[in-house]
Amino acid sequence: MIAQFLRVAAPSLLLGLVAATSFAAPAKPRAAPPKADSGPTDPMTNDQVKSYDWVRPEADYIRREVMIPMRDGVKLFTVIVMRKGTADGPILLSRTPYDATAATTRNRSQKIEEILPVMDADFVDDGYIRVYQDVRGLGKSEGEYVMSRPLRGPLNHTPIDHSTDAWDTIDWLVKNVKESNGKVGITGSSYLGFTSLMALIDPHPALKAAVPQSPMVDLWIGDDWFHNGAFRAFGLDYDLEQTAQKGGGSVPDGTDDDYTRYLSIGSIDDYVRKWGLDAFPAVRKIIEHPAYDAFWQEQALDKLLARRKLTVPTLLVVGQWDQEDSYGAPAVYRALEPQDTNNDMVSLAIGPWRHSGVNYEARSLGPLDFEGDTGRQFRVGTMKPFLDCHLKTNPPPCKTPPVLTYATGTDRWEATDRWPAGSEQPLYLGAGGTLSFGAVAEGSESYVSDPAKPVPNMPRPVHLSGPEWKTWLVQDQRFVDGRPDVLTFQTDVLDRPVHIRGAPRVDLFASTSGQDGDFVVKLIDVYPAENSANPKLAGYELPLGIEIFRGRYVHGFATPAPLEPGKTYRFGWSLPNVNHVFLPGHRLMVQVQSTLFPVYDRNPQSWVANPFDTKPSDYVKATETVQFGGAQASAVYLPVTSD
Repeated sequence: MIAQFLRVAAPSLLLGLVAATSFAAPAKPRAAPPKADSGPTDPMTNDQVKSYDWVRPEADYIRREVMIPMRDGVKLFTVIVMRKGTADGPILLSRTPYDATAATTRNRSQKIEEILPVMDADFVDDGYIRVYQDVRGLGKSEGEYVMSRPLRGPLNHTPIDHSTDAWDTIDWLVKNVKESNGKVGITGSSYLGFTSLMALIDPHPALKAAVPQSPMVDLWIGDDWFHNGAFRAFGLDYDLEQTAQKGGGSVPDGTDDDYTRYLSIGSIDDYVRKWGLDAFPAVRKIIEHPAYDAFWQEQALDKLLARRKLTVPTLLVVGQWDQEDSYGAPAVYRALEPQDTNNDMVSLAIGPWRHSGVNYEARSLGPLDFEGDTGRQFRVGTMKPFLDCHLKTNPPPCKTPPVLTYATGTDRWEATDRWPAGSEQPLYLGAGGTLSFGAVAEGSESYVSDPAKPVPNMPRPVHLSGPEWKTWLVQDQRFVDGRPDVLTFQTDVLDRPVHIRGAPRVDLFASTSGQDGDFVVKLIDVYPAENSANPKLAGYELPLGIEIFRGRYVHGFATPAPLEPGKTYRFGWSLPNVNHVFLPGHRLMVQVQSTLFPVYDRNPQSWVANPFDTKPSDYVKATETVQFGGAQASAVYLPVTSD
């Protein structure tokens, strides 16, 4: 949801005229510019002009602005972009909260590939018509903005939602964009992935394909707001930016370190009240629903889609190191794949990307270098052929693999028939920091978690809105190695490769001296200390998956309860999906800790019915104990595959 953008268009006798009136309005002659020899200008002539059209006659594209009526009378601002001469073109639609105007005026250029995002060039060069639309209530669209507007039903008693808005938009486009062939695809990342999925519910007959990228699907289980019950506090700034009509943006605290900012304020309740965020309905909706109640369950798109028959071919896309929405795409794939009996309606693609990285140049991520621009490789080699085969008038054959993933470690794309593609093998935590595929002796190890000194998610100063945010999931974990509140386990040096394809599963037996507590588990690839071929990765501790679990939900996400001090519980959750090869000479590492700050709010470690109401006195130190071996064998189950 904290994401990116996309666009579209069609021709006119006006060369590049931006028409803010009706799509079918007759063209008005362009006013002739004043001639240089028309005489001197009066010194007191008003120097202001009403508008300036920077699109010149030599522009190689047509860009139109229209207001498309919805069934309730609200009109949505829509920009249509195409290369001049386009005919019989497929429409590629994106519905965005991030400003359709900005998405279609990246530069003031006369070249179509310069005004649109990078990902659009290969499409408009091949006759696609690119369309971007402001969702209702934002940008230049009319109506009211509900940040994650629920589907019509228990939480939405109106006749409209993103599904109906998509239907009405597509209906208008195929009837009014005469340069199109009447076939529409929808795509977009993050929030735009969400609106793409919403279009699949009661889809318009002209909607023939969808490519939702990093979609927000379940905001409580694993996308933007919560992960397994732990709250991602930085989302409050997003609420402010998205919903304040005036004065929005980040909270103006003047601090250069988000670690200090959130720690100095105290609890989420303190933060919200200090900055007046309790006046925001979007914030109140979150803090009134800390557990996985009907409010969240009725909005979970994977569940909503699973109740319907999928009729639109769908290619789901996500980044292996997606720092915002790693959960959604695989969750929808799991929900829809059982009904895909011919293995040709829903596909999953996982690339070596950050959030929305598929839409940009993707030759590297942090210290990792890949074999070429993996983003363009996917867009040209998989995404466009997928859309071509469903949208073009004379389509090529469909050859989209059921699952396409990029194997990091060996740097190659791999196609498989299913996901996960590996078989689970336990990697056991053991005494003395050992990690083994074989059984280990019974034992335990403890550490003290202090909410006053939480473990940072990246080296300080922490900038959650800076460029570091895009790569924190590949941050070298040596910066926390050795902290007394981080347990580290590692294998011996590998003498053979270990290839995993799927979502590693955590099975942690642990207790706390408190009444609540978080557990964070990281799966890490430790590079050789000597690495002359790539010195920047010498000794590097590369995280392949980092995920948290809030202890109060051990008996069910909808039924929080205090933990009994000293009692060992079995905590289970999954790490993000990954295709990775641990190479010979490397080690596998697992780290366990109880804070990951400030990405996740601090657990008070005492019992507070609503964690958002935590007071300073509620924060207490707690001793966390992890069990090994026997009936309480803590392990990370790896989806290992043989090549």
